[in-house]
Amino acid sequence: MDFKEYQELAARTLNKEKGVELTLINMSFGLVGEAGETVDYMKKVLFHGHEFNVDKLASELGDVLWYVAGMCSVLNVSLDEVAQFNIDKLINRYPEGFKEEDSANRVEEDEEKV
Repeated sequence: MDFKEYQELAARTLNKEKGVELTLINMSFGLVGEAGETVDYMKKVLFHGHEFNVDKLASELGDVLWYVAGMCSVLNVSLDEVAQFNIDKLINRYPEGFKEEDSANRVEEDEEKV
């Protein structure tokens, strides 16, 4: 499955009855909630002695992806476009791949903007 097919299938289950703005707010809240569930799962693995389960983590990530895809659909933006935008940004930040020095310099640049 590719992003286009996923986004089309995921959009079938969106509740768009509240209009664009409220649907985006709903999607934003859901995205944060699912990201929190992902963090909570990792907390349980790392600090509560739960056994790590790849399928459980993948399921949580799938929920995060559903909300991202939903927001893209409401905005009439493709997941492919969002993915490409992100890759372009990462290439700009880390032209030779991740390096701690580049990351540290980025933090300093962000602090200077404030």
